[in-house]
Amino acid sequence: MSREILLVVEVMSREKNVSKEVIFDALELALASATKKRFHEDVDVRVEVDRDSGEYASFRRWHVVPDDAVEFPERQISLTEAHKLNSEIGLDSYIEESLEPIEFGRIGAQAAKQVIMQKIREAEREQILNDFLAREEYLVSGTIKRMERGNAIIESGRIEAMLPREQMIPKENLRVGDRIRAYLSRVDRAGRGPQLILSRIAPEFLVKLFELEVPEIEDSLLEIKAAARDPGARAKIAVKSNDPRIDPIGTCVGMRGSRVQAVTSELAGERVDIVLWSPEPAQFVINALAPAEISSIVVDEEKHSMDVVVEEEQLAQAIGRLGQNVRLASELTGWTLNIMTEEEAEQKNQEESSSIISQFMQKLDVDEEVAQILVQEGFSSLEEVAYVPLTEMLEIESLDEGTINELRSRARNALLTEAIASEEKMEAPSAELLAMEGMDDETARTLASKGVVAMDDLADLAVDDLVELTGMDNERAKQLIMTARAPWFA
Repeated sequence: MSREILLVVEVMSREKNVSKEVIFDALELALASATKKRFHEDVDVRVEVDRDSGEYASFRRWHVVPDDAVEFPERQISLTEAHKLNSEIGLDSYIEESLEPIEFGRIGAQAAKQVIMQKIREAEREQILNDFLAREEYLVSGTIKRMERGNAIIESGRIEAMLPREQMIPKENLRVGDRIRAYLSRVDRAGRGPQLILSRIAPEFLVKLFELEVPEIEDSLLEIKAAARDPGARAKIAVKSNDPRIDPIGTCVGMRGSRVQAVTSELAGERVDIVLWSPEPAQFVINALAPAEISSIVVDEEKHSMDVVVEEEQLAQAIGRLGQNVRLASELTGWTLNIMTEEEAEQKNQEESSSIISQFMQKLDVDEEVAQILVQEGFSSLEEVAYVPLTEMLEIESLDEGTINELRSRARNALLTEAIASEEKMEAPSAELLAMEGMDDETARTLASKGVVAMDDLADLAVDDLVELTGMDNERAKQLIMTARAPWFA
């Protein structure tokens, strides 16, 4: 009988091109499934096959759980009862009892075959998938085999992939039998159906199509630095040349537009703007908004935004139909872009200047004339007045050294007063939170400043929320939240 098992494993391993271990695992499951049919209740059975001799042993087992957590006595046992049988056993272990092995030849052949074949199919599919992923082919080509609830099932060689309806280009009419390309966006190993999930709307799909059409990209003579899409309508890519002799835009356009037209055809007519990348953010934004002409740009590093000023007649072109041009330029560059006319920019500058002048007059206790001088010299905050190098401030011709020193002193006092007031408003962390395992004073104070002052407040947070509030890593955030939640389960 043991020789028969080894023979089955050997034959099926060769026929199906899967490892013997997979066949052994499938056999153990099949034997366990058949053994369970001896019992009327839902028991837990384990079968162990010796890989060398083919001999096998069967065991009924019970999962060791806390005394008050036994829900299924046919396959669970309390820790107290388990200790009577084995004093050293712990929670989440198993108590096992030997069973008389069933005859291999008398197993319900059909049931055993189904378990084994299912395991083999899973192993085959996993092997094919791993071979495919090893080639790092992110641009998948194939034929639409069938449509399921609006999703297209794509056959690509021996692999089946799924193009979800929401990942198709809008108004695209795909039919069974069509040959298409798509970008491999993710791998779903949990699903029973196709494991490769594709996308035709991802910006990466656009990049891969250009890599296919423009050999200079593969040769590293050109780089695509960024891409943004309004699928089916318009897209922008930012390109950079690594060889001064090569025109990056002309190379991507191709002779008589052949290269960009090939990409556009694959994207159901999506118009593609090719933009010259620049390491200077403001210049990159100017390039991205072309053909609109930009009058000036004001960069706000803190808010990571830019005020882009254009003439009145250029406004509609800069914004684009339904805001499409500025939205794509913003996605491409990674900056928030505010398009405005010269008149609107002037009005905004006046409002901001008035606000700063008012703040200086109030906080520094100076008249409007001194506040205006500071604003005209480029000062926009108390911090700048307090801490800009003295040598720079002494260059202000309208103010003498004594006035400058007095202004710096008042600015520092005002900032100190604000800091004290802010600290007094901040609620202190509770003693319970401070004493919690894994907590430190700095983290507790940071949490308290965000309104998390007690253990229950912390326990209510999700891991992502805690990471965002404090900047700590996921593992520590998870540990702190679990510690805070421990009293819930006590």
